[in-house]
Amino acid sequence: MEALEILRGLDFNLCMQCASCSGSCPIFTKSPINPRKLMLEIAYLFHSLKIYPPLDIKQMGYVWDCTTCSTCSSRCPRNAKPLDVIINLRSYLIEKGLVPRTLGSMLESVLKYGNPYGISRSKRSEWARDLKVKKVQDKGDASTLYFVGCAPSYDPRVQNVAKAIVCTLNLLNIDFFILGNEENCCGNEVYSLGEKGLFEELASANMEIFERYNVQDIITTSPHCFNAFKVRYSERLNAMHYTMYLTDLIDRGKVKFSKSINKVITYHDSCYLGKHNSVYDEPRKILESIPGVKLVEMAKSRKKSVCCEGGGGRMWHDIQGARLSEERVRDALAAGAEIIATACPFCLLTIEDSIKTMGVENKIVVKDIMELVVGAHPQSHP
Repeated sequence: MEALEILRGLDFNLCMQCASCSGSCPIFTKSPINPRKLMLEIAYLFHSLKIYPPLDIKQMGYVWDCTTCSTCSSRCPRNAKPLDVIINLRSYLIEKGLVPRTLGSMLESVLKYGNPYGISRSKRSEWARDLKVKKVQDKGDASTLYFVGCAPSYDPRVQNVAKAIVCTLNLLNIDFFILGNEENCCGNEVYSLGEKGLFEELASANMEIFERYNVQDIITTSPHCFNAFKVRYSERLNAMHYTMYLTDLIDRGKVKFSKSINKVITYHDSCYLGKHNSVYDEPRKILESIPGVKLVEMAKSRKKSVCCEGGGGRMWHDIQGARLSEERVRDALAAGAEIIATACPFCLLTIEDSIKTMGVENKIVVKDIMELVVGAHPQSHP
């Protein structure tokens, strides 16, 4: 099987069974998943020595619990890449048809509709109906693509973030366009779930679109899309998460805010910005540049930040136990924050849901950074 051959090619001798991966895994306390044990068991799978009882990968359904936050791989002292092992185990289970129903439906929706929500492609750009934004058919000479993403296109809450980004880019006189209904899923969660065949189809289709419309620069709403374009696609793309793009403008003195936001704000690090791509400073620089903002840090931040539990397909696959997003809300309250700022659609949705279920709406709210930016009235500065 292809997935097993990929696993066979990994160097399991790197793993010294130190358990840094399991000790730092955010869901280790509520899931049978154990990265250290997995590394040992899969190593024996390809070794002449055997373990008893014999290893049966088909019984490893708990690999679907992983959020792919990459804490295990980022903490590994020998770069043994336990996350790669988990993703390839998922690939094997997909080959065998052993996929949780909700995840199978999600993957089928991506295949049929180009998004994980099962909503028609013709509705992908409805969020922008009343906005001043160039669509691909009237883009003119614009070569900067704002890649909206699936959640910002279809989820009513996250559509507000996409609108804030469009509004800000317009205020800053940026010449950009969107793909409208031609936009397709980036495939990041598809890859994370181990469905690499479908991911390659999506990547190929997206690259063809980018080339057809002479895309030179890509701005993304989601860290997951940014990761797919920057890390997973085989061809080099000049992709930036919006925090990186806006920070560059601020650093060059191109942005000036005309309104204050007098609030205590803490920033929740997205795993796919932080642990996966080491983008920690840019979101904080944006918040610090807004007049009136007092930025405070949670006890666990940057490399030590806790996952919101929305990545790796977990938006479509729930497990029992205390929710990590609730832990983040408690951390933010302990830091004295009035607003939790995020830069990821999944983080926004999971944290907002936890604020509601915890009944603390009167104490704290969660906002995407771009919602705060547009509220501070950004203006282009010569």
